[in-house]
Amino acid sequence: MAKTPMSAQRVRPRADSSDTDAFEVPAAVLCTICGQSDCSGCTPADETASGVMAIVPWERPGGTSWSRLWGTALATTQGADAFFSALPDGALPPAVRFAILAEMLAVGSMVAMLLPLAALALPNLALQVIGDPEMRVRAIEWFVIGVPALALWMVLAHASHGAALDAGARKQGARPQRRRALRFGLYSCGWDLMTGPLGAIWMLGSRGAKAAAEVLALSMRVPGRASDALLKGVYGLPEDAAARARRTGTVVAVISAIVSAFGLLMAIALA
Repeated sequence: MAKTPMSAQRVRPRADSSDTDAFEVPAAVLCTICGQSDCSGCTPADETASGVMAIVPWERPGGTSWSRLWGTALATTQGADAFFSALPDGALPPAVRFAILAEMLAVGSMVAMLLPLAALALPNLALQVIGDPEMRVRAIEWFVIGVPALALWMVLAHASHGAALDAGARKQGARPQRRRALRFGLYSCGWDLMTGPLGAIWMLGSRGAKAAAEVLALSMRVPGRASDALLKGVYGLPEDAAARARRTGTVVAVISAIVSAFGLLMAIALA
């Protein structure tokens, strides 16, 4: 295990009026992080684990998955600046699990909200689906296939955005941070959950109407804020370079999303 950086400090006792000779004791080795002389190492040997549990609620031990999910989604949206500027390196599987769960809930709740509206807009079609067993089965199949497929596409789109930001940052001279950029993309799926119908319901029930309105107002601004926080905090880019890297990442991400969306629609049509 890698040892925590230690510092040697000269310890001098306080001399009272009866002391006639000044004296010194040998230097004490103190941990520069916790300040204790008997520290066995505050810094983990695995740098990918450093800071993860402190920054990402989803990866903290204890608590329920439900509470950690919403804590992370809220941090990626309302606290996007602080969260993504200090996003630590770490393992990808937990971030992938978070992204898939967040997008499944986001897409599922959006579809559940849109179906009644579609039924009101197209009442004749809705009655046909309800009255025809074959059409009902077909509609259920579309739901069962379409929701996971759309959720997976959203996960891939967010991950591609992170990878594109890394490419843009490297183009500006920053050190590569590919895994951290992918974690950015995966955890940014929390935006979709928080700004969707289910997120609004959760915020309304747990934080009140004002907090729910504030989160919804962030929906258009949070991607840019989070990208800037990553590029400046993690990659250390100055303002101008971060802006250029963000533009590059946005262009690449949009092109990738369009191409992958076309492929997804073709796959669903042929299914």
